[in-house]
Amino acid sequence: TSSYKIVFEAEKMYEMCLCETKFSSIFFQVVIWRAVASIAWSVLLLPVTTAVFVLLSRFSLFHPIQWISDCTSLLTASSTIFSLVVLLFMSLFVFPLVVPSIPCSRMALLGTVLHPRQCVHSLVYCTMGMLVMWCASVTIGGRYSTLGTPCRQSESGEVVTCLNEYHLFLLLAGAFMGYSHSFLGVVQNMYYVSFQPIQQYKYPRFKGCLPMVVKCSVIQALYSARNFAALYFFFGYVPKTWISSTLNLQIDSSLQPLDSLTGLLDFSLLYHLSISGAFLYLTWYLTVLLFRIYVTEAYSFPVQSTFTEDAEQCLPKVLAEKNTLVMKFLALQDLALLSQHSLSRRLEVFNLSQPGGHPHNWNAISGECLCLLSELTQRLVAHQDAVASNGRVKSQSASSDTRSASSSSSEDIAETPRLSVPVLTAPFTPDVDSPFSSPAIRRLVGQQDPHSPWSGTVQSPHIMRRGPKLWMSSSVAGEKGSSRFSVIPLHGLETPVNSCSCHTLNCSAQVKSFLAKRVLIMYLFNKLPEASSQALFADSQAHIWALQGLSHLVAASFSEDQFGVVQTTLPNILSCLVVLLEAVDRHFKLPHASSKPVRTLCSMGDSTYKTLRFALRAALKTAIYKITTTFGEHLK
Repeated sequence: TSSYKIVFEAEKMYEMCLCETKFSSIFFQVVIWRAVASIAWSVLLLPVTTAVFVLLSRFSLFHPIQWISDCTSLLTASSTIFSLVVLLFMSLFVFPLVVPSIPCSRMALLGTVLHPRQCVHSLVYCTMGMLVMWCASVTIGGRYSTLGTPCRQSESGEVVTCLNEYHLFLLLAGAFMGYSHSFLGVVQNMYYVSFQPIQQYKYPRFKGCLPMVVKCSVIQALYSARNFAALYFFFGYVPKTWISSTLNLQIDSSLQPLDSLTGLLDFSLLYHLSISGAFLYLTWYLTVLLFRIYVTEAYSFPVQSTFTEDAEQCLPKVLAEKNTLVMKFLALQDLALLSQHSLSRRLEVFNLSQPGGHPHNWNAISGECLCLLSELTQRLVAHQDAVASNGRVKSQSASSDTRSASSSSSEDIAETPRLSVPVLTAPFTPDVDSPFSSPAIRRLVGQQDPHSPWSGTVQSPHIMRRGPKLWMSSSVAGEKGSSRFSVIPLHGLETPVNSCSCHTLNCSAQVKSFLAKRVLIMYLFNKLPEASSQALFADSQAHIWALQGLSHLVAASFSEDQFGVVQTTLPNILSCLVVLLEAVDRHFKLPHASSKPVRTLCSMGDSTYKTLRFALRAALKTAIYKITTTFGEHLK
């Protein structure tokens, strides 16, 4: 028996490894090759952008012939070729995200910026920025070419090497722009890859986005040049002194220092700094743009395979993928497209398996879509319960009915994994006599808080009774009117608590109230407007595609489903959609949930995730309307 068990486990592990190998092969075919193609195109565009930078850096209005000849000789020089080789490595650092990272408070944003992974990312981009600026300074030549330059002769007749502050200025500017790019990548979600609602070919999309990329590069370079000039004006002497003492380079006192107002008001310096920064940002932005175009291109997965070895590469299996979100999003996008535009592939979804005659394709696809929608419903209900329990009276029947309906709509879907979300709070039964009940609840039921400063007779609105101070003992607090806790009502049960634990709870509550009154603490820990709502719907593009795919497949089954496989799950689909619509409508009644986001002037960060909740609500209503108008009276 033990030998049979070992053989069975070995066969099971072999099948799991074989499935992972097959999935990794399709992942390599789809995502890795697209990433390689985008990097290859960005590398091919480097000579073009470098030639434009050389022409602008050596621009001479009064000597055009000499300008063109100098640029031609410079483009074929060994230093330019070496600079191109250095620039090739910049195109390899792209970090795609299909679900944006949305911090809900300023403290969470600060923690994201100071995360060790983000610090390493910023260090890498600072290094790359310095390398690009070094290549740019060598290309410009003249006073920017080297870090050390001969300045004067010493008393012994030897030539003294002095620090070239212009070269140092460009290098530090490159590090600053690299950190700015890394920082804005977190704040503006620059590496978030959004899928376009209308598919375009790669070349028209690139040609349409190219003017915006150039504009954003120039604007960001001007902002970075201004900010770095101001930073160098105040703190430029620190790196200058440290580098001169470390490398044993003298500071030429005959030249005007750049950390002064007259040194920074140099038109040639600011011009070369701006075009170098624009070249740096343009190289990065083109890499990001090409990666977005290639990765989000639609891919057609097979609905069913003839051979069992290719089953892991079919659409139902890829839809159930949890680890690689890019593949899951591509599969959902393909589902939405086939449900609208491909009759032959829809018939494959409605077909029965042979032998056996089971609708495995439809059960797997509809089950995964309903699982996604049920998870979103549970997430919205949990958020509404959390908001309602925060000092607000919540509706008992609405929340319980929503939870029961969402659970009943998804319990009939077979062989589909679910995320178990526990019920967060019990049905709301306010206990006004409890010391933990909210003052807002006491006001609603008509009872006044005895510990309120306005309780009792107050002769003047300017006279208030002070409560117990911070760190006050319970005995002193009791003398001044505060009661000592003895019983904590919890779900209808009375649990006796000793005086020590009550004192600890009292002190912790006073500490929280004391910190909540501090302006800096409130500024850091307060929720950002719309952030919670945006975070709830951050991955709603997948739910939109699931809604579109389900609704179009159900509507098409009215005339194309020969075996009636859709009719078995139609009640579950309709109930799931209606319950989700109720949860979405309740969410839009919360503060800041229905406000439109502010548009930025020019940014490479994709802000489409900020409006996903509005797109989801529209797609949900459209899906319900499409199903009900198609079936009509037959729904009864």
